[in-house]
Amino acid sequence: MSVHNDENNVKLAIESILHQSYQDFEFLIMDDCSSDDTFEICKDYSKLDDRINVYQNDNNLGLTKSLNKLLALAKGDFIARQDSDDISLSERFIKQINFISENKLDGSTTRAIVKNSLKVTPNKSFYFPKKIIMKIKNPFIHGSLMLSRGSLQNIGGYDEKFYYAQDYKLLNDLLLNDYKLRILKEELYVLNLSDNISIKFKDKQKYYADCVKKGISPIENFKWKLLSVQNL
Repeated sequence: MSVHNDENNVKLAIESILHQSYQDFEFLIMDDCSSDDTFEICKDYSKLDDRINVYQNDNNLGLTKSLNKLLALAKGDFIARQDSDDISLSERFIKQINFISENKLDGSTTRAIVKNSLKVTPNKSFYFPKKIIMKIKNPFIHGSLMLSRGSLQNIGGYDEKFYYAQDYKLLNDLLLNDYKLRILKEELYVLNLSDNISIKFKDKQKYYADCVKKGISPIENFKWKLLSVQNL
């Protein structure tokens, strides 16, 4: 789990992992140079549970590079994502492990309940072939992702050219390389959209997502307000 300035939410996120019915895991947390009490909160939890290992970047690197650093440290056969402002329901891990095993998959995400809402996401997009729907949008909820460590290593982890929409790029790369991903049709995750990066940086997210759809690399220091992908 990568964390940054999320002192108001990170306790619930950590607790939701510690209360999983499946208990055989290591819990890696990378603090991306927080200026609030996020790092201290995570360190306090690590003192209470030896499965938790907390690291801190010397400089703010962003989500993509922080996740790659965590991947390099991970030892398990499967990697489970968790966002620091979201909550995993207690049966998430065991149900995803069984779903992946029973269907001979490389990974899965789940459906999610939107916090403070009756909305469930994704809606109907999981019924369509993923290679087709990915040309239109990303139907996978990044925070609920569980993937085999081998598949992540084989494609080189997250593409660090993608500061935003890194999940879209990763999942698209996996599908293009014929890795098997499916959405578990159960609500096992609570998604917090109140300060979500996709909403907070909507224009930047759109530019990087458009790069994924068109199969091109983003321009470094791109003036995203002045130029559209269609003009590249």
